[in-house]
Amino acid sequence: MIDPAAPRPEGQLMTPVRGESAGAATQNHPRSLDSALHRYGTSTPKSIAALVLDHAGRPGQQITYGKLLSRSNKVAFMLLNKTISGKDNTKVPMCKPGDRVALIYPNTEPLAFLAAFYGCILAGVVPVPVEVPLTKRDAGIQQLGFLLGSCGVKVALTSETCYKGLPKSTASSSSLPKTTPSGSSSLTGTSQEIVDLKSWPRLYWVITEHLAKPSRDWTAPPRVADESIAYIEYSCDREGAVKGVCISRQSMLAHCRSITAAMEYKQGDTMICVLDFKREVGLWHAVLASVFNGMRVVFVPYSLMKINPASWMLMATKLQASVALVKSRDLHWGLLATRDHKDVNLSSLKSLLVADGANPWSLSSCDQFAATFAAHGLRPEAMCPCSGSSETGTISLRKRTSSGTGSSGRGILSMAALSHSVVRVDKENSLTSLTLQDAGQVIPGGSVVVVKQTGPPRLCRADELGEICLCANSTGHAYWGLEGVSAATFKAEPLGADDRPLGPRRYVRSGLIGFMGPDGLVFVVGRRTAQLSVSGRQHSADDIIATVLAVEPMRFVYRGRIAVFSVSVLRDERIVIVAEQKPGATEEDAFTWMSRVLQAVDAIHQVGIYCLALVPANQLPKTPLGGIHVSETRQRFEAGELHPSTLLMCPHSCVINLPKPREVQPDIGPASMLVGNLVQGVRIAGAQGRSLGQEDDMNLLEILRSRASSSPDHRLFTLVTAKNPEHDTATCASLLKRAERIGAFLVERGRLNAGDHVALIFPPGIDFIAAFYGCLVAGVVPVCIRAPSASSLQTTLPSVRMIVDVSKAVAIVSNSAVCKLLKSKEAAHRVDSKAWPMILDIEDSPASWKRKVSSDLSEPLPSDACYLDFSVSTTGQLVGVIVSVGGALSMCRSLKVTCELYPSRLVALCLDPYSGLGFALWCLSSIYSGHHTVLIPPAEVEANPSLWLTTVSNLKARDTFTTYGILGVCIQELASQVPTLKDKGVNLACVRTCVVIAEERPRATLVNAFSRIFAPLGLSPRAVSTSFGCRVNSAICMQGASGPDPSSVYVDARALRNDRVTLVGKGAPHSLLLMESGKLLPGVKVVIANPETRGQCADSHLGEIWVSSPHNAIGYFTVYGEETNLHTDHFNARLAFGDTMTRFARTGYLGFLRQTQSITEDGELHDAVFVVGALEETLMLRGMRYHPVDIESTVSRCHKYLGDCAVFTWSHLIVVVAECTGAENDALDLVPAVTSSVGTDF
Repeated sequence: MIDPAAPRPEGQLMTPVRGESAGAATQNHPRSLDSALHRYGTSTPKSIAALVLDHAGRPGQQITYGKLLSRSNKVAFMLLNKTISGKDNTKVPMCKPGDRVALIYPNTEPLAFLAAFYGCILAGVVPVPVEVPLTKRDAGIQQLGFLLGSCGVKVALTSETCYKGLPKSTASSSSLPKTTPSGSSSLTGTSQEIVDLKSWPRLYWVITEHLAKPSRDWTAPPRVADESIAYIEYSCDREGAVKGVCISRQSMLAHCRSITAAMEYKQGDTMICVLDFKREVGLWHAVLASVFNGMRVVFVPYSLMKINPASWMLMATKLQASVALVKSRDLHWGLLATRDHKDVNLSSLKSLLVADGANPWSLSSCDQFAATFAAHGLRPEAMCPCSGSSETGTISLRKRTSSGTGSSGRGILSMAALSHSVVRVDKENSLTSLTLQDAGQVIPGGSVVVVKQTGPPRLCRADELGEICLCANSTGHAYWGLEGVSAATFKAEPLGADDRPLGPRRYVRSGLIGFMGPDGLVFVVGRRTAQLSVSGRQHSADDIIATVLAVEPMRFVYRGRIAVFSVSVLRDERIVIVAEQKPGATEEDAFTWMSRVLQAVDAIHQVGIYCLALVPANQLPKTPLGGIHVSETRQRFEAGELHPSTLLMCPHSCVINLPKPREVQPDIGPASMLVGNLVQGVRIAGAQGRSLGQEDDMNLLEILRSRASSSPDHRLFTLVTAKNPEHDTATCASLLKRAERIGAFLVERGRLNAGDHVALIFPPGIDFIAAFYGCLVAGVVPVCIRAPSASSLQTTLPSVRMIVDVSKAVAIVSNSAVCKLLKSKEAAHRVDSKAWPMILDIEDSPASWKRKVSSDLSEPLPSDACYLDFSVSTTGQLVGVIVSVGGALSMCRSLKVTCELYPSRLVALCLDPYSGLGFALWCLSSIYSGHHTVLIPPAEVEANPSLWLTTVSNLKARDTFTTYGILGVCIQELASQVPTLKDKGVNLACVRTCVVIAEERPRATLVNAFSRIFAPLGLSPRAVSTSFGCRVNSAICMQGASGPDPSSVYVDARALRNDRVTLVGKGAPHSLLLMESGKLLPGVKVVIANPETRGQCADSHLGEIWVSSPHNAIGYFTVYGEETNLHTDHFNARLAFGDTMTRFARTGYLGFLRQTQSITEDGELHDAVFVVGALEETLMLRGMRYHPVDIESTVSRCHKYLGDCAVFTWSHLIVVVAECTGAENDALDLVPAVTSSVGTDF
């Protein structure tokens, strides 16, 4: 993304900037670190090498150069001569020269670290200093374990105090050599405790205190080659991965010489170190250069700095220190410790080395500290910012000139220009300016260039930002074990104007972003790991933190406890700000402050914030020295484990690279589309099932009477419950008897007339079926309604009342339990009990009643209403359709032919019987075909999850019908019990067809999971299939007893949004799995039509499924007359072009047809119907069509604590309402996870 108005660099192409020569100034220094330690350990053995302050700020333990040499020799002797038990219990040396050894010492034990480090140097082994893992969940601890594992570290040196504080687990000594917990370590091989750290290799822990003296005849091994690795310093990248930078012995020596020349170190100088001595500036100066020059180092632990931040200044005053190693944070803390200022005198300080002086925002602390302590003897030229990295070592230092003054510079730059990697001067005190101080001159013996941040390493212009690269003998030379990554970092070849390398010298990338100023000064504006690349512009996380702190920081957040990073959403980076919130801040005040932060960042940086999160105090992961572990914070944010207390998401203001809106071409009519498809040879989307044959002469009631006469004892129904496998049964004769008794009861007690509407409110069971046929006996029209739940009357009773009112039912028929519930006081609180129509309890009819139904009832015509089918759509619309007598018979006949249903068949049903195909299978199909139906209410399966599968297995049912809800219950509850079910004899090999009844897109993932999980029980993968029906026609598609296996395809989800069907391969980007909904039932004809133009679509287009069939519903049962035209259109639709004579019913579902290579039973190619989703549910955004089920699927996968969810639109924005299955403090973690997932996928 290129901004045409963005500034462009205009300066000359830069040339390498070289530092001074380092040779002359270091002629009298030792030849190596080994010889330096030996020189000072023998010539001045009583001189103090290092001391550490205790918790009171007084000098504590100390070590002389003689003791340091002695202890280092002990460590070296132990490493090379100690033997341990190897394989086959043979004794093998613990270490050999060149082996890597971990150094794990806390910040309070620098003296033990010094002895261990130089012991490794003397022994020729490679020390790998890492942080101390205090808990198993320390930030970045796994990455350190990966580093040690990749380096092949097998031995860890530590102190006794440190070892006691490590997390451990117990194990028997006999098991230690064989098996230990993942990532564990043992001390001696016989200890009862093992250090248990996730992802860490198994280490042999050695305590370096109280080691035995070397034997008199032992001498240190000969000097190791200069090219060999001296030590490995760990470095963290932007993603939090830890890599080991290999430093050779000659590089270590060259680095010491360069530092000595630049800082003018001398033997006997006193140095104060407040930094981490295990890496970077603290290691280079306080461990290496100090011993190289025979200096005295005073270590100030971080724990002391938190208690007494002025302790280092007081010690510098007392010991007349000439050098202090600090960070800008320490300067800021020192300014706050005003009580101790009167005792401070810093006149002895020649250099106050600021380790993070390259950070632009350290300038204010440096200036304030210099101004405040000028009265306490601090000279202005003593301020010494520097720059460097683990890869390059020191790059630059601000050196004093021969006159005693320092060469320094600063500039006021435009942050808007810097975001385009261009250096432009801005006016002073501008809100959008950044004031920089120099980081000094290039170190002696070094050469610096600045190359472009991305792409080939081309040289930058003089006014262009880039990555600073250093060529010197003091740099690292590789990442351990990462050759490919090492080449890009340590062997960069800068390219000149002609894209040719400058010369044979290789440069090392530092990871610092900056430019070269006048007089060879280095200016750094940020770190590459902290750069946020948003919409083609670069923003520094440190700059944004400074802006956040400028908005009343002390009232709401803690200074220094802010993390700024970016996450990838929709092909671009988005900025996230996380800060620790103070306990006293209210939510209202916090949101006000957050809004002001958003406005400030937008005004100053011209960039939007994607997410601003506040977490409780001390909740952000920290580094060992108190800083925020940014990569760990980012990982927790992306994993949904940050647990914020206050959250503000602004995706609509910063996600501006949305897909272009779809442009609809209104001039292309249906005829043009049809002709265009024909010319291109594209198949027109239309298909039909096999012929249904002649119509039946008898209606359902007559068929029941015929069966009761011919086979009265033939069992039609068996009701199975969790407590009784035959809770209720019905034969042909008994069912007719119960139906006629109910019919007579309705006529005589209810005084109902033919054609009246009667509400049947029953729980699933045979009484429900008998009541339905009782209505047919009485000549009334039944309306089947789900019985309200006694435990949730508040939500279920209003729906019942609405259907009763809309259907114009004149009576309610039910059993005594439901009748009592409708008349109860609890129901009266929610629905006026007097407003109910007449309530008839079928159990009130005397058993002695005979059939006395008036014989003058006329035989119903095929076009007469058989029953009313009511259902509530997912959009909350209550819809009732009229199913005719002929339509019911046609549907039964179609099901019989497809499923091969005969009186000898047994079918198991586990579904709700109140509407659609579920009602037809529960109440109608058995009467028409005569097969035995086993009824299993879904509520019984929820109480006993194995009931359905056990019943199918015991009865050896070949055909079973169920719902997605039942599949989900079985997977959730029985997945872990499959071996137990198998032991109990559950065998599903008998199942030929297991059809999932639904009015939606097939849930392919759920179906495949069910087939896979229960395959060990003998379930055939081809047995499980789906069906499709809707309001206008309950039975359109179903996988029958014969026919090709159901097929699946992968389509491009992006094309589907534009109503196009593009097949792609499995695993392709944006691929969406769609499963066939079964083959078309006999007598069914479907076409795919454009819902707007009513033109017939081609196979490659998504359109509305239109159906023509004898069992289509007659129409909607409407209350309001003005809706009649709309309803008529739905059931009497005609194509605008092509087959204009056929009347179709519009299903309201989008889908497409695909002709497969499978052969049907008629010998023709199979036409597969793929349902995509309901038209009324689709979300139209930016001219594109989105299906909620796709978004809901994405949402459900983005976090482990997400349950069910719903998606809809509001003010042209997507709204997601989701259930949190975790604790309440996990809820806010879901918001960014859902937002990012939806934004990325859609």
